[in-house]
Amino acid sequence: MRPTTLRALKRAAELTRQNRLTEALLIAEPVILAADSHEGDEILRWLAEHVTDFTGETDKEIR
Repeated sequence: MRPTTLRALKRAAELTRQNRLTEALLIAEPVILAADSHEGDEILRWLAEHVTDFTGETDKEIR
């Protein structure tokens, strides 16, 4: 995944935790839509592995 894509996803996660969902979507959506199929797969894997980055929950809270 390109470093700029990763930065955008991390920033979107940070904004989501701050309840700033609209801003998070404005940052994440363009990079997701611009991704080719390979990068899109990487984005999906990253999102699945980093759910708690968006929710702010710890593993103990999820279980």
